[in-house]
Amino acid sequence: MVSTDRPAGEEAQANPASTPDPDVSPPAQSPIRLRMLLAIAAVLLAFDLVTKILVVQFIEPGNPIRIIGDVVTLKLIRNPGAAFSMATGMTWLLSLVAVGVVIGVVRFGRKLRSLWWAIGLGMVLGGALGNLIDRFFRAPGPMQGHVVDFVSVGWWPVFNVADSGIVCGAVLLVALTLFGFEPDGTRRTAESA
Repeated sequence: MVSTDRPAGEEAQANPASTPDPDVSPPAQSPIRLRMLLAIAAVLLAFDLVTKILVVQFIEPGNPIRIIGDVVTLKLIRNPGAAFSMATGMTWLLSLVAVGVVIGVVRFGRKLRSLWWAIGLGMVLGGALGNLIDRFFRAPGPMQGHVVDFVSVGWWPVFNVADSGIVCGAVLLVALTLFGFEPDGTRRTAESA
């Protein structure tokens, strides 16, 4: 028979297995993470826009700035296509795809409860918006604008902050999926799969 003379706090200390972890909240009580997603996207977008403005202002095409010999340089490239210069003649299609990604991420984020998913999707959203702004507002015109790329590392194609955000966010989302972390804040185990 269990004595009821002990205060509730002492009972929880006596049985640590039943003590709730204050850092982990049940999925039903976890907050919606849309604000976090949007904040991360806004920070990444601002950083992308500022770096592109500075690069266009201070780096002349064909005159790279060496950071680490010829391995890491800053050079201004205007890219009409996607990564690895694919789809260079289909800039309008890439713009439509980016619009779809932005809409999809925001809609998905409205019920998101996982902090890590919010971080990954925020990075993807910020990167998509950064390159989408270039496609809408840079020459040669709306939906056909060329993206400003400027970071060159070895043999890798020249990229920008937005590209980095998209790639890092996508890698994080794939890792979360592989390790069973769900967007609702729960974790899928091998037994439940």
